[in-house]
Amino acid sequence: MNGTILAIDAGNTRIKWGVHDGTQWRRQSWVDTARAAELTQALASLPPPQAIVIANVAGTALRDKIIAALPSTPAPHWIKSERAQCGIRNSYDDTAQLGCDRWAALIGARRLHAGALVVVNAGTALTVDALTGDGVFVGGIIVPGAELMRKALAGNTAALELQPGKFSFFPNTTGDAIMSGAINALAGAIERMARFLEETGQPQPGCVLSGGGAALIAPHLNLEVKVVDNLVLEGLLIIAREG
Repeated sequence: MNGTILAIDAGNTRIKWGVHDGTQWRRQSWVDTARAAELTQALASLPPPQAIVIANVAGTALRDKIIAALPSTPAPHWIKSERAQCGIRNSYDDTAQLGCDRWAALIGARRLHAGALVVVNAGTALTVDALTGDGVFVGGIIVPGAELMRKALAGNTAALELQPGKFSFFPNTTGDAIMSGAINALAGAIERMARFLEETGQPQPGCVLSGGGAALIAPHLNLEVKVVDNLVLEGLLIIAREG
């Protein structure tokens, strides 16, 4: 498909969307998931798309709100994780359990890097997915994102309330200790997944990193990192064209 494509990545925190004209992204933006009704106004000024492709991991209630915001035609394609698609093979026991946003991100990342790869989305949760050099998604992990970690400590301890903090190698305030601990935990999860890939015989993997928390983590990774805005949208575009 070479016409105008509207791609929507509906997550638990944000609904990201973009319009691609067949050559380039003409516009990308987002609305808070909690204010999904604003999507109607955001999309109203767009030219009529020839295709609409959507990844939604935030449930049926949000799906209904997105439908209300869309033009009446064309019918949207709600993607799901497949056993194989766009050059990627899926090793999940039950493909339906793999979030469709993770699936789209894997497809998008493969077009950016031909070798073994760790594909990371740093959002409300951090997902770290392993992709072999021949395009097999062998599995991945999910951990709380930095803000969830900090809120969990604040909500479940008496003396570690939510407070500002920054990264430090040797934190000497409680706020810095909590923030540094969260960042180190996230970076460690990513680097361990890269090491696991190498231990199975893959060449040293690259890392494609996306999501709102990418800038927080990227400077602290001992990997070759490519930060990509809206990686899920890139994958959705490929699926709309080829999937």
